[in-house]
Amino acid sequence: MRAVELDEYLLALRKRWLVIGVLGIIGGLLGYGYAQSITPAFKATANVFVSVNQGDTAGDLVQGSTFVQNSIASFGKLASMPVVLDPVIADLDLDVSAKALGRQVSADNPLNTFILAISTTDANPQLAADVSNAVALQLTKTVQDLSPRTAKGASAIDLTVVAPAATPKVPFKPNTKFLTATGLALGLAAGVAFALLLTVLDKRVRTTGDLERISDVPLLGSITRSRSSSLAYTTLLNAPTTPRAEGFRRLQANLQYLETGASLNSIVVTSAVPAEGKTSTTLNLALAVAEKGGSVLVIDADLRRPAIGSSAGIESAVGLTTVLIGHASLEDVVQTWGNDNLHLLPSGALPPNPSQLLDSPAMHSLLDEAVKLYDLVVIDCPPVLPVIDAPVLGRHADGVLMVVALRRTRKHQLRSALASLDTVGASVLGVVATNVVDKGMDGTYGYSYQPVKKKRWSRRRKSTGAPHHVAQPPTAPAEKVEHVADTRADEQPQAPVAETVDTTSAAAETIDEVSRPTSVDGDDDTDDDGADDAGPDDDGAHDLDPDLTTASSSSKDVPAPRAST
Repeated sequence: MRAVELDEYLLALRKRWLVIGVLGIIGGLLGYGYAQSITPAFKATANVFVSVNQGDTAGDLVQGSTFVQNSIASFGKLASMPVVLDPVIADLDLDVSAKALGRQVSADNPLNTFILAISTTDANPQLAADVSNAVALQLTKTVQDLSPRTAKGASAIDLTVVAPAATPKVPFKPNTKFLTATGLALGLAAGVAFALLLTVLDKRVRTTGDLERISDVPLLGSITRSRSSSLAYTTLLNAPTTPRAEGFRRLQANLQYLETGASLNSIVVTSAVPAEGKTSTTLNLALAVAEKGGSVLVIDADLRRPAIGSSAGIESAVGLTTVLIGHASLEDVVQTWGNDNLHLLPSGALPPNPSQLLDSPAMHSLLDEAVKLYDLVVIDCPPVLPVIDAPVLGRHADGVLMVVALRRTRKHQLRSALASLDTVGASVLGVVATNVVDKGMDGTYGYSYQPVKKKRWSRRRKSTGAPHHVAQPPTAPAEKVEHVADTRADEQPQAPVAETVDTTSAAAETIDEVSRPTSVDGDDDTDDDGADDAGPDDDGAHDLDPDLTTASSSSKDVPAPRAST
């Protein structure tokens, strides 16, 4: 059980205020119901004054007063004894024993007074008043019979009824208001205790403070949840002025100025478990870097449940696996998307041995080639805990970004994932918190942060001037984009195109001959971002229409020809 700070207690109470309120109302209702179940009882009180009937001097009076003060408690006891109650029962013709009636009658002596308050409690208010008055009268007679006599033969103690009991109008009990208020207070206390107990026992990562307590890995970014399912993967393109877009820009800036002791050319983006937002983080981080003028390559290395192709709206039948088996080169299959500086390498056909393929010499050579052609290579990998793919690639990349979905990832899962990466020697750059609630505190600044052309980073991707396919990002609502005719089609010979298509077909046939895996150990039916055909991913985004594909040719300064998609 972990220690909880005061702000977490307050956050837990604010978050579960509804539960606390409901339990308080239930407690109040129970208290009120209990009050209604009690038979009403009325209380009538008669006051009797006790005095001394002798003493001609001051000394005699003081002595008599002392005697009365010492004896008044005994007189009160007589009020509930048979010597007083039997005559009362006879006079009022009560069908009750003296013992039973004695439990209804009480006598109290207020402090520093010579007053006896004789009270009777009964369900009948009139009977309660009659019994109190009868007991008071009978007590005066009994005391006179039992008290010492004066020289003249009179009783030394006199009891006088100074305030006869009146018929009560309001029940003495139950005290409905008190019982209801008590039930309400107990219900609220139970609700508070329940909320705090859940906070102490909660194993999920709920706040960024939890991330700081779990590990020393720095928090590089906080990404708010997407309010539109169609904009989760393209926030920087379609919603560039939102707090979510600024979160990705902050992430890019933090990475740019992160002191790692070496150049940061390749990054693996992963998470502990599925549905934490790693794919949307990968695409938007790449867009943020490209927005600054850097050339970026996004590699979909999730060869079990790939999501880059469907999320970006590009064809993914040919991609990473095609290059790894030697049926195409890197420049043949990458696709431009969203920005001239941003290229995507989809997964390609799914192999039966993803881990071995990602740890093969061909993959190492591909990464070495990519970092020479691009300023930054961002690799989208499967979650760490279900499979070993991310730790394997993390060893050969410059660093690993761990994506954590608040209120979804459990603390022990995050600890295990970080330990797995540390075991293989992967360098964890930091943590990115997703699913952060946008409370509207930052608002909008008033400027439109549209991408502007800036001086490219020092390293540029080599250009061959050959035509290539440009995939446009999906917009909301998603619509099919017509294929655009190649403006330089007349200038290009047709033979190379045919050869490219043949290469692609051969690669696809080679992969298709191998049995494909149908499930991932410990994984469910959602992809790494929790996105499937029917539900939203962790950022609230649904899979884009699989028919949403674009393939257009560009006449700009671009890399070598790619395989037709």
